[in-house]
Amino acid sequence: MKKTVIAVIVLLVLIQFVPYGRDHTNPKVLSEPKWDSPQTRTLFMRACGDCHSNETKWPWYSNIAPVSWMVYRHVEEGREHFNVSMRGAQKKNKGDEAAEEVEEGEMPLASYLLAHPEARLSKEEKRALIEGLKRTFGEESSQEEEDED
Repeated sequence: MKKTVIAVIVLLVLIQFVPYGRDHTNPKVLSEPKWDSPQTRTLFMRACGDCHSNETKWPWYSNIAPVSWMVYRHVEEGREHFNVSMRGAQKKNKGDEAAEEVEEGEMPLASYLLAHPEARLSKEEKRALIEGLKRTFGEESSQEEEDED
């Protein structure tokens, strides 16, 4: 038992030297959408902004492997899928999908909510965010679909 505990501790120390997940730079904000209201932006940044913008707040635990690997991967994937700081630079607008995912309870991720209780929205806040996302991105998504035809 003692050898197992020592082996686990040694392994945890060694994985701290793996460089993945340590780059906590936030790329420059290129442009943001024209939010329908300041409230929508505030709610979005509170519940979604760490993974879906270039304004990530990197918590202390994002420096400790293996948690740092998971946090970094989530931010990378979130930004790749939908990043409000890259308006116009991303190939396809995903704003309508963002509203849908919040509405279906798929976003924010449960693991994110565990570590970020401030991201938990009340029913009223969730409804306001969904409606705000639809107003902010709905017309633009329809316009992009028309442009593709």
